[in-house]
Amino acid sequence: MIIRTLTALVASTAFLSACASHDADVQGEGAAVQARLETPSVGTAGQDAADDPAIWASSTPVRIGGVQTTGFVAGTDKKAGLYIYGLDGAVLQFLPEGLLNNVDLTGGISVNGRPQVVLGASDRTPGKTGVALYLFDPASEDGVRPWGAITSDVVEPYGFCFARRGSEVHAILVGHEGEVRQFVLTVDEAGRPAARAVRRFEIGTISEGCASDEATDALYIAEENVGVWRYRLDPSAGASRTLLQPMAPGVLVADAEGLTVVEDGAARYLIGSSQGDSAFPVWRIDGPQPVYSGRFVVEAGAVDRVTGTDGVDALGGPVGDAFPEGLVVVQDDVNDAGTQNFKYIDWRDIRAALGL
Repeated sequence: MIIRTLTALVASTAFLSACASHDADVQGEGAAVQARLETPSVGTAGQDAADDPAIWASSTPVRIGGVQTTGFVAGTDKKAGLYIYGLDGAVLQFLPEGLLNNVDLTGGISVNGRPQVVLGASDRTPGKTGVALYLFDPASEDGVRPWGAITSDVVEPYGFCFARRGSEVHAILVGHEGEVRQFVLTVDEAGRPAARAVRRFEIGTISEGCASDEATDALYIAEENVGVWRYRLDPSAGASRTLLQPMAPGVLVADAEGLTVVEDGAARYLIGSSQGDSAFPVWRIDGPQPVYSGRFVVEAGAVDRVTGTDGVDALGGPVGDAFPEGLVVVQDDVNDAGTQNFKYIDWRDIRAALGL
């Protein structure tokens, strides 16, 4: 255990050094779009803090923090906790939950007979390492509230995503050293979370972003200095995989970071973050094999341009009145208005720019 801990410490030190030397202000080639709006800066000033977003939308209004809204964006400050933003970017709630890195959310869980939105975040807080879990009840005005945790042997939790397999909700944790732990999440008789481990495997080196596509039984994971891998979502597949995209100038430049899947009618797309040149490659994934569709960059417009993105999330279909066909939210490493924050991009702008 001492050797493993020292290994993690050396890897973490090297990673932080790489982040410090990374020129996040570089922006490569890509179809140009602009963000429509942005959130305030996260509370941790002057540090690499904002990391990963997750989007939820509703056809009926809900109330969070006394504010009526038809959706929210959860975003991590990996030095402090979890923000809940409105669809206008305003802060609705902040949970000072510690060192949360990646966040995702899902439905498909009921607690005490009430359907809930479940949020999960990789948690690096000493003594709490694993996945922190939260509930949001659309029928109440309680906002997002802590629910429990999934404990894990992962030394430094990094990436996290939910997946659906039929009626099952899967929680997938990616460790800094490339460890993957896949759990089936359920609810016990007391209304607390229960997790059953169903798969564990090793990616190889530093990895973070993950996203799933149930329709094609696919789990996508970004190995930061290697590329984007496609695994099967089925736990019985073990560690078998295909390299969807290796590092390549003009497509994917290290570090490979966040991943997300967006549905657009019958089409589904995987969006990644090419952090090394501040661009976002896109693949269409609903066919027999993923097909590269181009990439976009976020230039200055109503708000400043986007560079050095870690986390990215997307949701197709109506997301409030402002985003009638979908919303993409990205972390911005170098935010002109202050400390790191999150930018909101209309999916229609991306679709038009790439000719999808």
